Amino acid sequence: MNLQQLRYVVATAEHRTMTDAARSLYIAQPALSRAIRDLERELGMTLFARSGRGVVVTAQGRRVVKLAKEALEAVSEIEALATTTHTGGGELRIASPPTLESGLAGRLLPAYVAEHPGVRVQIVRSDGRDGVVHAIREQRADLGLTDLPVPADLVSHPLERQEIVLISPPGLELPDTVPMIRLNGMRLILPPMGSARRREFDQLFATYGVRPIVAAETDERGGWHTVVRTASASLLWYRGTADQAVRAGLVVRSLDPPLRRVIALVHARRRLTVVAQDFLTLAETGRAM
Repeated sequence: MNLQQLRYVVATAEHRTMTDAARSLYIAQPALSRAIRDLERELGMTLFARSGRGVVVTAQGRRVVKLAKEALEAVSEIEALATTTHTGGGELRIASPPTLESGLAGRLLPAYVAEHPGVRVQIVRSDGRDGVVHAIREQRADLGLTDLPVPADLVSHPLERQEIVLISPPGLELPDTVPMIRLNGMRLILPPMGSARRREFDQLFATYGVRPIVAAETDERGGWHTVVRTASASLLWYRGTADQAVRAGLVVRSLDPPLRRVIALVHARRRLTVVAQDFLTLAETGRAM
């Protein structure tokens, strides 16, 4: 069995008709049919059975198709490795919600780009965890940075556990550690209504039986410390990026009970590109969040 035959098997399985498979391979349909028959004789098994005008994959054929896809993916990875080695370049797309972008851009990316200056990195801004999952499933991103849990069809690599803290303007009469019940009636800055992140906050509030006052709704995290001051309202944020709040003269407090989220890199259950694997290795080794 050679690479050409592997491509024939995969194309036939995906299109379910010899005509469509041949068209995708830019060969004549009779030539494809002969090639499949020759391969079946060579292997001593039936890979495809006729069904009306199309074909169905047999039980043995499904196993062969799975192995053929893995072999072709491995060849593509080797070719990508050769290209990356020769050019020193490549592209890496990482999906991230706004809440984690600063950690990604401020810590992980500089370390990666320093080691891989030829790789072009694109941050795919996503609406919360659901947005990250969709970006990966739709192959708009190679990796995703999000809090857990994620659906079982994705692979997760935990990086660290981050505390969620309350960031407030100075002058509020609050204890150093704020009981969750104190959020009841408190002016908070929240993500827009209907967003994935807002649904998570609403679920959190329902769990603790609190109803905060929505002082502002925004998903623009670039100037959030300004919004905290102008709206005289508090914000729930990750401890790892709260140093910006301290520099801006805001007050950072823990919550009781403490809220923590596991931050992870996630990806689809398929072989990663070389550049994505390099990034994952660096992140897991350095825990640079």
